[in-house]
Amino acid sequence: MEDGLFAADGDPAEPTADSRLASTAKPELPLAVRMRPQSLDEIVGQQHLLGERAPLRRLIAGSGAASVMLYGPPGTGKTTMASLISQATGGRFEALSALSSGVKEVRAVIDMARRRLAHGQQTVLFIDEVHRFSKTQQDALLDAVENRIVLLVAATTENPSFSVVAPLLSRSLVLNLQSLTDDDIAAVVRRAVADPRGLDGSVTLSDEALAHLVAVAGGDARRALTALEASADAVEPGGEIAVADVEAAIDRAAVRYDRSGDQHYDVISAFIKSIRGSDVDAAMHYLARMITAGEDPRFIARRLMIHASEDVGMADPTALQTAVAAAQVVQMVGMPEAQLALSQATIHLATAPKSGAVTSALGTAMSDVAAGKAGAVPTHLRDGHYAGAKKLGNAVGYRFPHDDPDGVLAQQYPPDALVGVDYYLPTDHGFERELAPRVGRLRSIVRGIASRGRSQR
Repeated sequence: MEDGLFAADGDPAEPTADSRLASTAKPELPLAVRMRPQSLDEIVGQQHLLGERAPLRRLIAGSGAASVMLYGPPGTGKTTMASLISQATGGRFEALSALSSGVKEVRAVIDMARRRLAHGQQTVLFIDEVHRFSKTQQDALLDAVENRIVLLVAATTENPSFSVVAPLLSRSLVLNLQSLTDDDIAAVVRRAVADPRGLDGSVTLSDEALAHLVAVAGGDARRALTALEASADAVEPGGEIAVADVEAAIDRAAVRYDRSGDQHYDVISAFIKSIRGSDVDAAMHYLARMITAGEDPRFIARRLMIHASEDVGMADPTALQTAVAAAQVVQMVGMPEAQLALSQATIHLATAPKSGAVTSALGTAMSDVAAGKAGAVPTHLRDGHYAGAKKLGNAVGYRFPHDDPDGVLAQQYPPDALVGVDYYLPTDHGFERELAPRVGRLRSIVRGIASRGRSQR
């Protein structure tokens, strides 16, 4: 479980049985777990979702019932809010992780929820990292969500518009959680130092150490509390946590990068544009940022494969092979070793000659199709493998290229309206420099240029 959010002002709420258990019976629980909010009043941030009439406030207050899709960066309260919604509805809380659960586990929970519902008890099903569920796994939830057999609270660090199937998305209230501000993080840390569920005033915290904790948290409350706890462990009771204590407790700085917000899209955009611009060093910097921040390596691999065709294309046909191979390493070997394959693919693509000819060829051809420039398939190219095909003229007159000594001969392939149209226009970059004359010769032979003019887009 994750996420802890805390109120900045006021006395701590009266401890619940769960909070007393966290602070006394199980002192070994991490600080972030012990300090998880027990009520709306303890939540810091997300005021755009927790206003007087906001839907999330109504859900947590128990005055509404709807399946919810919570998406936002780590440490912003997704798990906390799921737990509070469960408490408000009085339902049974069930949690699944998309990293370790399959269709079998989902159906088992739904079957149990159906039996509970027959006895009047609602089940709140929390699914963490729902974007990692396959389409089949997500589809398995549809009927249960539609008929409110379960009240689904799903958490994701990726935009659900791109990672969750449309039918499930349409049945859920989608709420975007935002990174906590520096002031929010400071409030989280101060409360954890003073609260009986936290450090209970056993240490103090210098202003400089607080500022450093805020800086390395990157908007993630859980990261801040983890760093605070590690820092406090190195200080004697009654002592003060200094900047040096925080630095010693943190082995690397937090990278300000969230996997579903603006930083996610900004960094991947900069990564691709650096590769396109052939700046291998900048590309490696952005790759390192993504890897350090825990970006899904499959996402990086997908972008590399797309880029290999989109911006390198036939200028270096081996670029796509390298990108695909890196994706296979990610799939078959996994991290951290796969980061080397991602690095190799990044370097290959960044240093490769560039061409947008593949992208332009497809885009122009699709524009013509969309504009209605299609026309009938020439009869000699149509399927002739069924009874009566030849009577319709299908496949009659087709010339088999392999019968020609050169393997290519004059013959019409496009519809009449597109005869002579050039879609693929090779550049003079990389391998396309060699390919361009060949493409020209092939067009001349196939089109019979001596007897038919050519048009170029």
